[in-house]
Amino acid sequence: MTNLVKITFCLLPFAFCLDTAVADAQQYPVRPLRFIVPFAPGGGTDVLARLLAQRLFDPLGQPVVVDNRGGAGGVIGAELAARAPADGYTLVLGSPGPLTINPNLFARLPYDTLRDFAPITLATISPFVLVLHPSVPAGSVKELVALARAKPGQMNYGSAGNGSVSHFSAEQFKALAGIDLAHIPYKGAGPAVIDLVGGRLQLMFENQPTVLPHIRSAKLKALAVGTKTRSAALPEYPTVSEAGVPGYESSTAFGVLAPAKTPAPIIGRLNRELVKILHSPEIRERMAAQGQESVGGTPQQYTAHLKEELAKYGRIVKTAGIKAD
Repeated sequence: MTNLVKITFCLLPFAFCLDTAVADAQQYPVRPLRFIVPFAPGGGTDVLARLLAQRLFDPLGQPVVVDNRGGAGGVIGAELAARAPADGYTLVLGSPGPLTINPNLFARLPYDTLRDFAPITLATISPFVLVLHPSVPAGSVKELVALARAKPGQMNYGSAGNGSVSHFSAEQFKALAGIDLAHIPYKGAGPAVIDLVGGRLQLMFENQPTVLPHIRSAKLKALAVGTKTRSAALPEYPTVSEAGVPGYESSTAFGVLAPAKTPAPIIGRLNRELVKILHSPEIRERMAAQGQESVGGTPQQYTAHLKEELAKYGRIVKTAGIKAD
């Protein structure tokens, strides 16, 4: 009987904490939320964050204020979010650079992707598209690979910079296809795409929303998309994998996270509201028009995605010998 009483009293603090957490989640939120974007205003991450912040106001009953904290390839904003109080009042929009690429490029970062964040949901995903200048005499992935093999190291590709997703996308393609291409890094995707359209570059892997207008205007020639399944925006184009390079996959995904140890009931509430928003016909149509797929899944699914991406970029870094600038 004494042991039973001791066990009961030992459990009481835990039960009290659990009840308190549930009560806090039921009252949450009672003040505005901060939504950190680890990049400057005006980019794709910023546009998506502001859209989600606006749509969250009605179900939460509190403003969600976007806080742009760019710099160091997204590291500054990510660190700020990782060190914020785990109370549900700080969110961060995650992307490949700070969460899955930089951890493979730098020996030390001020945060750990899997340890310091609580994933809420994967928001959107869009393929990287293999695009060529129309003058390149290749009408398919197989023809491009044959052309590159006939001219090892003579064909070039552009990227948004060393260590960017476009750089990794091309290096993965090179490794799987067994070809050699010369890398020309730029300071951002914009200048690289301009030079590709102008014929100063031969090919590039770039995010679908960025190159979609140029594909539709025939200023660029698309060969395939990098996702595992065909794109709804470009359904006539095969995936790189089905077009002749098995195992290839390249996309960019944005997700919403909170600091680690944010109470599970709050994570659950935010997940439910965000999934409703992302699954709404209006948002699905809006994302599709921009070449993105609106996802919205469980925290566990987003965690699995992050683990898969960390492993993939780690393999590319090792194979291609990519070093940080």
